[in-house]
Amino acid sequence: MTQTNTAKIILDTDPGGDDIFAFLWLLSLVKQNLGELVAVTSAAGNVSAQKTFSSASQILNLGGLHHVEVGRGVPLKAAAEEDAAHIHGADGMGNLSTTLPAATRSYETARYSDELIIDKLNAAPGEITLVAIGPLTNLAAAEERQPGILRKAKEVVLMAGAFQRPGNVTPHAEFNVWFNPEAAQTVFASRNDLVVMPLDVTTQLIFTREMAQAVSQVNSESRLSKFLVSLCEFMIGTALGYRETGGINGFLVHDAATLGYLFYPETLMLKRARVRIETKGEWTRGQTLTDDRRAAKTGANAWVALRIDEANFFTSFIEDLKYLISRN
Repeated sequence: MTQTNTAKIILDTDPGGDDIFAFLWLLSLVKQNLGELVAVTSAAGNVSAQKTFSSASQILNLGGLHHVEVGRGVPLKAAAEEDAAHIHGADGMGNLSTTLPAATRSYETARYSDELIIDKLNAAPGEITLVAIGPLTNLAAAEERQPGILRKAKEVVLMAGAFQRPGNVTPHAEFNVWFNPEAAQTVFASRNDLVVMPLDVTTQLIFTREMAQAVSQVNSESRLSKFLVSLCEFMIGTALGYRETGGINGFLVHDAATLGYLFYPETLMLKRARVRIETKGEWTRGQTLTDDRRAAKTGANAWVALRIDEANFFTSFIEDLKYLISRN
């Protein structure tokens, strides 16, 4: 692929286990000259903003992308009820952060993520894809600060929501939307062509111990390989404890679905929909809703993934991770 066709990406993330596997996949695609990582914007979510910023810096250093700027998470307007450290470890990285290269970027002096998003999109309108795999706090803050800025992205791809299946943090809500539903509402009102990877498809993406071993065998002694296997083992433990995989020794790589869509779109089927966010319900706060009645629909704002070809998805995912390990 020529450089002119290389996908330019801002990754908005709150590094936890599945975020990190998606992050590593993106690093592989960048190293294959299939993508350009314009910036990483970290957000509070799975763990605190300080920890997600540090984790993003460490992953970039591990992958050799020292030059990529990392934004610090925009402060929340109201304190979140809880994070997901019980799933992803106190550091969001399976308590493995001390095994990685130190974070070399300063949280205190870093630009806020909304400022970074605005700057990059204004500098290259229509060229950059926003891939958001955490709570939508940063994207919403950018939109509120400069209305219309998200329409300057080439595309906005989200891991968010649950439609025809239960949520993963409440009976009705998926974590990224539940964590800051007001932000999600702002983002879903920002443009009419958002691309959404919901739990409906991501809960089919079980990354197994055997997959991790297949990837690591390329260079089993590398720091990256050991980290990948150890993080997989940690995530399997929590996935089994929360009964997320039907007893299969693996964990759900929800966030990787966004990159599957961007780079291997034949693995997904999507439908046009109008997505709304519940922000006030006592029991349904953070729920994502579409109107599936047999009637004419107007005001659609998204493409929502319905089905995924997990076999072909994982074929590409695993081979690309092998490439990264082999070059590390």
